[in-house]
Amino acid sequence: MKKIIFALIVLAVSSCKTMMLNETTVKNEINSTIDDWHKAASNANYNAYFNLMTDDAIFIGTDATENWNKKDFQAYAKPHFDKGKAWSFTSLERHVFVDKSGETAWFDELLNTQMKICRGSGVLVKVAGQWKIKHYVLSMTFPNGNSTEAIKIKASEDALIEKLKASK
Repeated sequence: MKKIIFALIVLAVSSCKTMMLNETTVKNEINSTIDDWHKAASNANYNAYFNLMTDDAIFIGTDATENWNKKDFQAYAKPHFDKGKAWSFTSLERHVFVDKSGETAWFDELLNTQMKICRGSGVLVKVAGQWKIKHYVLSMTFPNGNSTEAIKIKASEDALIEKLKASK
């Protein structure tokens, strides 16, 4: 009886270790995908960048009007990549979460960019065994203590607010 209990304990412990190793491996794969995506932009590698996105990907930029499907985002980005320099984002901090199926993940990150610190968040899915970015949101950050100045700058959005309200 003691041998059976010991065997069950060993089996349970090794199962937990396997699950933890698997989660670590998956998160490493996801981090590599996101890092490779940012690196492709920094190197102006258009094909590598867009190959890391799903065909139905969405990219939401920092401007309120920037809500692009992949095709529209490619059209916007192509001239930047063609110049040999797109944008350069490096992760300062990232949190990755994976669903129980291991097929969907989401993340948030703080980025060092030419716009100072920005926040990115997104969703990845597994496509043919490879992680791909399905949805990404890029946001500029600003210190709460500077909200008055930021609101003044954003006053130019009043017309867009009215237009969007009218279109509801």
